[in-house]
Amino acid sequence: MEPARDNGTHLAGPVLVIGTGLLGASIGLGLRARGVEVALSDISPSTQAVAVDIGAGRALGDAAGFAPELVVVAAPPDVAAVLAASALADYPGAVVVDIASVKSAVLQGVEAAVGDPAFLERYVGTHPMAGRERSGPVAATAELFTGMPWVLCPGPASSPAAVRCAEALAVDLGAVPARMSPEEHDETVALISHLPQVLSSLVASRLADTPAHSLALAGNGLRDVTRIAASDPRLWVQILSANAEKLVRILYGVREDLNRLIGTLEDPVAAGARLDMAQLMAEGNAGQARIPGKHGTPPGSFARLTVLVEDVPGQIARLLTEIGDIGVNVEDLRLEHSPGRQVGMAEVWVVPGRRNELAESLTGRGWKVVQ
Repeated sequence: MEPARDNGTHLAGPVLVIGTGLLGASIGLGLRARGVEVALSDISPSTQAVAVDIGAGRALGDAAGFAPELVVVAAPPDVAAVLAASALADYPGAVVVDIASVKSAVLQGVEAAVGDPAFLERYVGTHPMAGRERSGPVAATAELFTGMPWVLCPGPASSPAAVRCAEALAVDLGAVPARMSPEEHDETVALISHLPQVLSSLVASRLADTPAHSLALAGNGLRDVTRIAASDPRLWVQILSANAEKLVRILYGVREDLNRLIGTLEDPVAAGARLDMAQLMAEGNAGQARIPGKHGTPPGSFARLTVLVEDVPGQIARLLTEIGDIGVNVEDLRLEHSPGRQVGMAEVWVVPGRRNELAESLTGRGWKVVQ
């Protein structure tokens, strides 16, 4: 990769961001924070105006003679290819990247839409693996991509210089670049992103007619499973449609497992039924254990400690301050509330060798360590 420029970034700018929703506005904010000139364009004048107001860049119409180094197409999958092809024609000196969450279909669309095959040397498909349940520029943040993977999926014609420029964008925004082919990317996200979204939405849909007093008993298990069900349906219709072939193959396997479980539960006392249930749960244990931990550390690298916390102002801050005073680093933190009680539980993950020491120290300071 080329050395950083004097302004502390790899991109000299200017950069044009087409599409000023959550991701586009966040890219603008992140680059502006690093001193890169950014212009913004959006089909929705009001969305663009909000992005300008929050400081993500200036409106493209206000940038006379604008000649960007890089154009970022931050648009949904169904229009990303057309917009990328137009940008390649409109800005012959610029590298053009898109950040759509599917890559094969967008690449094929760009290849079909460009008038000059040489344009493809300046095009790179990318996908930042970051987002929020909230959408639009009002939810944007300059730190959205910090520490998150940013997948680069060069096409067969992408030049090394274009790939370096795309990588520089990811690095400048604090992301961790990774490279995959478009096909491998789509197979991967079908499993790690699109399948969880579908299953979360299906579980959440079962709650639509559930009585409020029943939902009041819900704990973090239900919240964890359904958190991403709050995502934008319009965007997900496009994502699922564009990656249907990859996802449906995985769903066939899920359907087989569901049919297997249903058949077992229809007669749960039959010979072998309990063993089959245990095997299904154990298969889930094995899969979950393979998910990397913090900073890509091996699964199970940290030990959990659960502390009872009163639901009053300042308690969490005091707990974290005292853990810091003890000299133990918090690797992860999760809060769970107890329904109907003014108390909660703070689950704290630390390196295993410090867990017992921390438990003893917190107990000595008056905290109730419950696990």
